[in-house]
Amino acid sequence: MTKNKNSRGNLLTEQQNTSSTHIDDKSITEILEIINREDQTIAANTAVTIPEIANAVELTTTAIMSGNRIIYIGAGTSGRLGVLDAAEMPPTFSASPNWFNSIIAGGDDALRRSIEGAEDKPEEAVKDLNAFGLTKGDVLIGISTSGAAAYVRQALSYASEIGCGTVYLICTPKPYFETNADVVIKVETGPEVITGSTRMKAGTATKLVLNMISTTTMIRLGKVYGNLMVDLMAVNDKLVDRGTRIICQLTGLDHEAAQKALYSADKSVKIAVVMIVKNCSMNDAEKYLVDVKGFLREVI
Repeated sequence: MTKNKNSRGNLLTEQQNTSSTHIDDKSITEILEIINREDQTIAANTAVTIPEIANAVELTTTAIMSGNRIIYIGAGTSGRLGVLDAAEMPPTFSASPNWFNSIIAGGDDALRRSIEGAEDKPEEAVKDLNAFGLTKGDVLIGISTSGAAAYVRQALSYASEIGCGTVYLICTPKPYFETNADVVIKVETGPEVITGSTRMKAGTATKLVLNMISTTTMIRLGKVYGNLMVDLMAVNDKLVDRGTRIICQLTGLDHEAAQKALYSADKSVKIAVVMIVKNCSMNDAEKYLVDVKGFLREVI
């Protein structure tokens, strides 16, 4: 890996946005309209990178099916968004907490407050990955909107050296630090409304891409039937209600009977549906699902 000879000031994420040059002289409504207009460009710019995102999903799906893990790594906003996405996988999809993981430069303290200079300490990346236990076959997704985080660059380099899959997510056509990642996703978000504030458009693009990677991976692993979250575990009142309604929809039972079935399946929607459709015990329902690697559609 070599340092980009261009200065940081030449990065697209550091350019001044001509649409917001005089934003400090606008009314509240006008400021909000400028921000909103700029935000509307993000989805279209993300769509351009779907082929690369698809390649990333191939890596993540294969890794999990092989018993390996996905790790997001980043600094500042990028790191926090990785932590958020990984944290949402177990409750949303009853996914193993080992499947999606996250590391942020500066450690957990950096989640709530800025740890100055953490992104500029590449040696800490290797220490953090070793402490995590990164192994061959895992997939490391490095997030750096400008591609200027030495911490992320070193993490990707180390991961590649030990035989991990690597994905580099950036929001500029040419990163400050180049890397030979297996997949490079470049969402060109353009200059920010507030110059250099990549927590804005670049942060939004990052959230979209991570959502796409993790959600598509879960779908490909059988965690969804149609567009229903059939693998959710009803751990609170909201999810009990949602799970009951899903059971009603898929089996035709009334609400009371569906909720009773949910509780008899230890609050697993997927198992409850199989028990009803196959008129079987919980143990037999679990066996049906194991035989088809968890794909409900293959059972019902």
